[in-house]
Amino acid sequence: MVSVGVDAGSRAIKIVLFDVDSREVVASGIVAQGVQCNDLANDLLRDLIERSGLGTGDIHRVIATGYARNMIDFADTTVTEITCHARGVYHVAPDAATVVEIGGQDSKLLRLGRNGGVRDFSMNDRCAAGTGRFLEVVADRLGVVLDQLGPMAARSQTPASISSTCIVFAETEIIGLLSTGISPDDIVAGVQNSIATRIAAMAGRKVAAPVVFTGGVAIVPGMDRALESALGRPVSIAPNPQFTGALGAAIIAAA
Repeated sequence: MVSVGVDAGSRAIKIVLFDVDSREVVASGIVAQGVQCNDLANDLLRDLIERSGLGTGDIHRVIATGYARNMIDFADTTVTEITCHARGVYHVAPDAATVVEIGGQDSKLLRLGRNGGVRDFSMNDRCAAGTGRFLEVVADRLGVVLDQLGPMAARSQTPASISSTCIVFAETEIIGLLSTGISPDDIVAGVQNSIATRIAAMAGRKVAAPVVFTGGVAIVPGMDRALESALGRPVSIAPNPQFTGALGAAIIAAA
C-alpha cells in the first residue's frame, strides 16, 4: 500500500509514492507544469503506478500541495507547501533547525521545532528577484542553460553587485553591466549572491543550524555556497531537493 504526494508547483509537478509500511520512497517523477495541470499530474501518477507494478487499489491516500494544489481533483485533501516541506526535510534530516526552500516563483525560510513542526516562517511570493525565475531570466539573457550557471559562478573573481529589488529592473541592470564589460561569470555570481541576500533578509535574525536547502534552485551549483555566505551558517542540500514537498505530502498522507 502506498500513499501519494503531489507537489503541483509553479514550474513543475512532482509526485512521490511512499510505502505506508516500510516508510520508504517507492517511486518519484517530475514533469513540467502546464495549462492542463490536473491531466499532467494524472498521467504522471498513472505512469509511476504502472512502472512500480502497482494498481490504483494500492493507493492509500493522496495529498496535494504547492502553488496549484487546488487543481488536483484526484487528491483526498490539500496541505500547504510550508507544512509539507517541513515534514519532508524532517524525514531526510531530522536534526534540521532551519529550512530554506527556493522554488520557481517564491522562496521560504522555515524555523523548525520539535518533530519537524514549523515554529514560524517567512515567505517571498511577490517578487521574482529572490526566486528561481531570476536565474532563468539571467540564463536566457546570457544565452546559456541553467546547468551552466554554477560553473560560471565558480569562475568568478569579483562578483557583480546586483542592487535592484525587482526582476524587471534587475534584468535592465544586468544589460548595463554587460555593456560596461563586466564578465558573465561575475554577473551570475552576483545574481546568486543577490538571491541569497534576500533569503538572509527574510530571516531577520540569527539563523539556527543545521540549515537544509531544498526546492528546485537547490540543484543549481553554487547556490548553497552563496547561502552559506549570506546566512553565516553551513548549508546542506536535502537529498532530491525538488521532491521534498511531494515527499512531505506523501508522508502526511501515510498517516
